[in-house]
Amino acid sequence: MAIHSISRRSVLGGASALGGLVLGGGMARAQKAFVAPPALLEAAKKEGRMVLYTATFTEIMQETIAAFNKRFPFVRVEMVRASGGQLITRVQTEAAAGKLIADVVDHSDRGLMQPLEPLFADYAPPNAADYLTSVLVSPKLWPTTTAGWCIAYHTELVKNPPRNWMDLTKAEYAGGLIGQVIGPSGGTTWTRVMFERMVLGEDYWAKQAATKPRLYPSGAPLSDSLVRGEVSIAPLVHNIAFQKKRDGAPLELFFPPEGVPVTPYAAGITKTAANPNAARLFLDWFLSEEGQANEIKNHGNLTSLKVPPMFPDGFDPAKTKIWVPEFKQFQELFKPWLEEWNKTYGYRQ
Repeated sequence: MAIHSISRRSVLGGASALGGLVLGGGMARAQKAFVAPPALLEAAKKEGRMVLYTATFTEIMQETIAAFNKRFPFVRVEMVRASGGQLITRVQTEAAAGKLIADVVDHSDRGLMQPLEPLFADYAPPNAADYLTSVLVSPKLWPTTTAGWCIAYHTELVKNPPRNWMDLTKAEYAGGLIGQVIGPSGGTTWTRVMFERMVLGEDYWAKQAATKPRLYPSGAPLSDSLVRGEVSIAPLVHNIAFQKKRDGAPLELFFPPEGVPVTPYAAGITKTAANPNAARLFLDWFLSEEGQANEIKNHGNLTSLKVPPMFPDGFDPAKTKIWVPEFKQFQELFKPWLEEWNKTYGYRQ
């Protein structure tokens, strides 16, 4: 397989657009309570329900829905959760048959969502001007979630924990102590894979694969395996590790100093939405400072707001480096680099 090289200038250019992400004014500010227009509230009440298709971890989205319903109990949110590729396939299949059920589609892979733009209605939240335009792949699709990666480890099993990404290449963690989500898992993992190659070096995959990590199809089973002690160390999207630790699991997690790969999601209202007002109310709240503060405080997520309402525990805006791939590279490198990753890790799809 040919090596697809990227210059340092190109790498820095791709990441520089997010130099302001969660650092955008330098200081967090007190959140503003979300206030919906009376007409929208009345229309959403009449509809009384909405259907949400999401690639977010089930437990996390259930908590988000519960927080929304504390404010707006008259909207019943019916959630359909599927992994990235499966969710896109469902949307495409239903749309082709003229039977797209979702009112809102919320996805972790902007690259998969962009080609589906014609399926979505014109939409922008009331605070659209507060968001970084660099994370948008369409004016119809908005980053409800901005997920960052961390390293987590089992505190009862690991006495000499890793301190950074490069430590995951150490021989002392070989033999299946480390768990890894497979590169082709989805948009969040592809972002991590790109970061490893571009920032940590072209030989990072080979060094890390030499430790013989256990491979998992997604972050949900890997996080469960980490809690059970079947693996001791795992790079994970921060929100799933955060939730496990919050609920009492013997885990510690940290944002590595070399950088935090970040994935802004893409969510929009479908043109065929049967409940467009309930859908708009849900997304308006989710994307508001109140909704984003809920994601940060209760799920450990970051935000694509120019100025964050707060920071997640353990995140130091003065020290933590945020990394998001340039979108063109995100799309163009996907196939060739994942083929290389699969070969390096001995993974067959």
